[in-house]
Amino acid sequence: MPLVKPFAGLRPAPGRAAEVIAPPYDVMSAPEARTLAQGRPWSFLHISRPEVDLAPDTDPYAPEVYAKAAQNLAAMRAEGVLRQDPQEGFYVYRLTMGGHVQTGLAGAASVAAYDQNRIKKHEYTRPAKEDDRVRQIDALNAQTGPVFLVYPAAAAIDAELARTAQQTPDVDVTAGDGVRHQIWALADPERVAALTAAFDAMPALYVADGHHRSAAASRVAAARRAGDPQASGAEAYNHFLAVIFPHDQMQILDYNRVVRGLNGLSPEAFLDALKPAFTVVPEPQPARPAKPAEFGLYLSGQWYRLALDPALIPTDDPVARLDVSLLTEQVMRPLLGIADQRRDQRIDFVGGIRGLDELQRRVDSGEMAAAFALYPTSMAALMAVADAGEVMPPKSTWFEPKLADGLVSHLL
Repeated sequence: MPLVKPFAGLRPAPGRAAEVIAPPYDVMSAPEARTLAQGRPWSFLHISRPEVDLAPDTDPYAPEVYAKAAQNLAAMRAEGVLRQDPQEGFYVYRLTMGGHVQTGLAGAASVAAYDQNRIKKHEYTRPAKEDDRVRQIDALNAQTGPVFLVYPAAAAIDAELARTAQQTPDVDVTAGDGVRHQIWALADPERVAALTAAFDAMPALYVADGHHRSAAASRVAAARRAGDPQASGAEAYNHFLAVIFPHDQMQILDYNRVVRGLNGLSPEAFLDALKPAFTVVPEPQPARPAKPAEFGLYLSGQWYRLALDPALIPTDDPVARLDVSLLTEQVMRPLLGIADQRRDQRIDFVGGIRGLDELQRRVDSGEMAAAFALYPTSMAALMAVADAGEVMPPKSTWFEPKLADGLVSHLL
């Protein structure tokens, strides 16, 4: 089976995309989802976060939540708000956020390639979140949240996507966060075949965002194959919805840290404890790191720039040389006693989209004792970790802009 194949997408009917488009299901709390869905009966949140239509105290993992998602999807199809395309094809998907533009391809990616690590992962998943996506896919008999994949930039593919994007888009809608989403259906058989072959020639694709969605798709496929002795491998459930962008168009923002205490140290003692490993320089303005192995620290109303001694940076380990790893090994673990960042309640994470002012606010409010600003992880570093078969530390990457839910879904 091809690495990526065309499919007949379920999409908003012409002129309905603005009513349907929704943020990714996992970037908001339940109260935020309820607020966003108010007055928007056709928002895809009624499918991706169907608890918005149930009592506020409903367990989001309760069976009635998934049943409500299926009911809402059926209603949107019955009302003609969502329609399945009559023929298979690819979809060119362009995101524009301010001056940043990235153009990718929506297709059905191979579960077998994912299982064989040709579609490479770089994060661990949490069982509860995986289970949730499995139930969602089974209830809907569809994949509605696209997995965000990356391919090593290839001139032929990039040119084909750019050529398509010169035409009038089928969808052109700006979401509430100001990100513009444009989609072009590409069904010409020769062009579809050429793109399929071009992706097939690639040694690997990389999961940027959507590890739980891809893992859930793999589990659903395995379960359905087990119950289908006549399965050929071509079944829709053997593929998962993905949008694939070239690596050199990706925008990764910083993923910063705030901590609730200094492990018994005074601010002065903490600064002194940093000095054997770092050059510590006070800054009059927020200290945004300018390069790898440089960190910003906000402590007691003052910003500092921390530059790590180059001799302490590993050169032969793609995980150990990540800035998030360096901060863990030089600060979080030895000085603050924070070893397990997945479970330790003394640390929290702030996506770079919120800016350094958010770090300062959380410390000044008294909620947190200190904040650390990090240099963004590069796409090359992420790919090196995946190629080595390793896993990134928690909260290493924050991709922006994000894909929307509802603009194209994959029916099983």
